[in-house]
Amino acid sequence: QVQLVESGGGLVQTGGSLRLSCTASGRNFWLYSMAWFRQAPGKEREFVAVISQGGSITDYRESVKGRFTISRDNAKNTMYLQMNSLTPEDTAVYYCGADPSASNSASSYNYETWGQGTQVTVSS
Repeated sequence: QVQLVESGGGLVQTGGSLRLSCTASGRNFWLYSMAWFRQAPGKEREFVAVISQGGSITDYRESVKGRFTISRDNAKNTMYLQMNSLTPEDTAVYYCGADPSASNSASSYNYETWGQGTQVTVSS
């Protein structure tokens, strides 16, 4: 089992960039596929990006393709989300999740462990 802590959120203007981090404590971080989800006020939690155990496979929701990049450093037990060209529609609390089945899934039901979330606010 791992525990997850997100960081790196904040307030940024339209067109700006942020880099989120998700640091895991516990054993065997490399066994999990990892993902970022986000939840805006009054909306369902939605998939943003996923990365496989070794980092060779990634996938993104359509609206962030070409702007966001997911990566991980298993030696540091950390996953990242580089977010560029941010828009107000990206405003949400961003959560990282760990999937012990390593399914590289876009469904939140596959993720057993979640961080507490980090707020990203993009002003127009």
